[in-house]
Amino acid sequence: MPPLPTTFDDATNASIASIQRRQNDLREFQLPRLRGCSESLTVQQQYAAELREDLETITRLVEALDEAVDVQRSQRSRKDLRGVVESFRADISQIKRDIRAALLASKRAIDAKASSNREELLRSSMLNQTKPSDGKASEDVVMKAQQDLTDALRGTMGLMQKELERSVLSTQLLEASTASLQATSTTHDLLTGLLGASKQLVTALEKADWLDRLLIFAGLAFFALVVLFILKQRIVDRGLRIAFWWTRLLPYMDRGGAKGVTMEQAMEKGTVTLQSVAVVTSSTIAATAAALVSQVHHAAESDWNALSTGTLEMDPFPTSADLDSASSESSDLASDLLATTSTAQICEIPSSESIHDEL
Repeated sequence: MPPLPTTFDDATNASIASIQRRQNDLREFQLPRLRGCSESLTVQQQYAAELREDLETITRLVEALDEAVDVQRSQRSRKDLRGVVESFRADISQIKRDIRAALLASKRAIDAKASSNREELLRSSMLNQTKPSDGKASEDVVMKAQQDLTDALRGTMGLMQKELERSVLSTQLLEASTASLQATSTTHDLLTGLLGASKQLVTALEKADWLDRLLIFAGLAFFALVVLFILKQRIVDRGLRIAFWWTRLLPYMDRGGAKGVTMEQAMEKGTVTLQSVAVVTSSTIAATAAALVSQVHHAAESDWNALSTGTLEMDPFPTSADLDSASSESSDLASDLLATTSTAQICEIPSSESIHDEL
């Protein structure tokens, strides 16, 4: 070991000195004691444990000294201390090899001593025993071999029992995992069915919403037409009547050249006709709307009942055939109203002679 440099601090020098003392103790006392141990395996293991404990202590001190390399002030001190640490590590490796060699030497010595003791015992027994005793010794050897074989079989059986328990545990874990997967699959199927039913219900509600919007727009359009018709009756027609008041004095001639009704009567007849047409139109729209509302109400009620029972089936919305039937009924009603209106107008139109008499 090179001499310690004077540039190290006191703590580093103390640590280096402690490591050197422990190494000297291992080399000079403990290793020779372990190498010459031939008493028993228990004593050998005790000596080896003391050696390993001291070696671990030296290793920790060397690691602490390695961490103190960067703390040194000068570059030369760090370099020298790093060299000291490397030399200590090399010494530790050598001590480990020496410990293994000492263990092998001690084991050989213990085996040799046991073998010599066994030979002495056998030699003395052979001298003291007769031939029957030789037969008994061979029987003892056979019994010992059988006992060893029985112990080996018992050990094998114990290992097989442990492996069987592990296999049973693995099987139970697999069964539990299978049950969890089945429960998850069932839950997934239920959620899938619920999502499908919700989707169908949302689709039905969207269609009903569109039909409601169409009905609302149709009602608004009908309301606007009625308002326009009222405004026309109240403003335009009345303004025309006031503007063309003088036309009442002129006779109104029909196609045949005969004198007919006056302009005022013709306008009144046109007004009646327009009112009849408006009534027919409103009746037609009302009938169509009633048919659509009935179909939508029936579809919504069926969907709600199906959703409550868990079996949702979409009822068909009003088809073209249903709308055609509703339109035909409305057309029949409009035709009847027009016929009634025409008959009433014909009955109300005075003859040309009466008009002429009035003029």
